[in-house]
Order: sequence, then C-alpha cells, then structure tokens
Amino acid sequence: MAKGTQTRERIMDIAEAAILQKGFGATSIEELIAEAEITKSGFFYHFPDKTQLARALMRRYLEREDAVFDELFGRAAELNDDPLHGFLIGLKLFAEMMGDMPEGNPGCLVATYCYNERLFDGDIRQMTADGVLSWRRRFRRHLELIAEKYPPREDVDLDALADMVSGVVEGGIIMSKVLRDPKVVADQIIQFRTYIKLLFQSAR
Repeated sequence: MAKGTQTRERIMDIAEAAILQKGFGATSIEELIAEAEITKSGFFYHFPDKTQLARALMRRYLEREDAVFDELFGRAAELNDDPLHGFLIGLKLFAEMMGDMPEGNPGCLVATYCYNERLFDGDIRQMTADGVLSWRRRFRRHLELIAEKYPPREDVDLDALADMVSGVVEGGIIMSKVLRDPKVVADQIIQFRTYIKLLFQSAR
C-alpha cells in the first residue's frame, strides 16, 4: 500500500474510532492531526474539509459492511442451500462474530450519523438512508426466498421484518454499552434467529 494511502486510511481509522466514541461534532480536525502525527496541510491534502472526511468514512463503512454480510451469508449458503436453514446459519455466524469482539461492538457509523444528522449536508444524509435501505433490501431477499418455501405462520410485512435486523443490532449495541455487557448484541441476534425459526419453520 502506498504511503499516501496508508496515511489516508490511518486518518480514517482514527476518525471513525473517535466519532463512534463521542460523536462527529465533538471530534476535531486538530485531534485527528495530533493522533495521526501529520501536519494540518497533510490532513487537508487527503480531506479538503470535515464533510469530505465524513463522506469517505461512510462510503468505506458501507463497503466493509457489505463485504462482511456477503462473506457470512455466502458461507452459510455453502453450508446449507435451503433458504431458511441457510439464513439461520448466517444469523448464527453473525451472532458469533459480534460476540467475539472482546470489548463489544464499537457502534454503527450509520446510526451515529443519524443521531447527528443536523451536522451533515443532504448528500451525507442520503448516504445514511441508503445504508439502512441496503440492509432492508439484502435481508428482504433472504426472507422472500424463505417465505416462498415456508409460508409464515402469521401475516408479516417482509420489509418490516427485514428492518428488524437493523433494530435488533442497533438496540443491542445501545444496551451493550449501557450494561457494559458485550454479549448483548449477539444474544439479541440469536433471539431474532429464534423468532425467524418459529415464524417460518413451524408452519410446515
């Protein structure tokens, strides 16, 4: 990796950690420069302003998130090609990944941006919305395949059901921070997994 790219990534790593910990507004360019051990002109070479940094962080976060889900649920599909059982395996792998973080999940950048959305321009607000909708589309595709083979026991809105993944994860992250219990997120994903199993599997 080129030195310039390494510096850019380091700035973004430092910024993401700070933003997840205390929010975008409370994270200053000066502290990022100090921790990255670069000059102010070095920072502005990579990011002309804080808005450009916010956009780059969100873009990278969403790309990494997509890659993680592709890997987890792709591996699950290889282990079991039944749409329901493959999805249940994917959720189990997801829960294990979240539970393996020794200090808990640091948080979701999409949610953090939403909490501070008045600080951002329309482009960044749209990126956060696109991030949430991408989760909905991804999980709805899984649920549609499941519902075709296993009609649900109760009438269910698949968009709302897909959105539950975001709700479970974000709510779990908040609870884990309040309770100082890293396992909460993983436990919540497993409970969602149980609900999916009961909703579809028992109908057959």
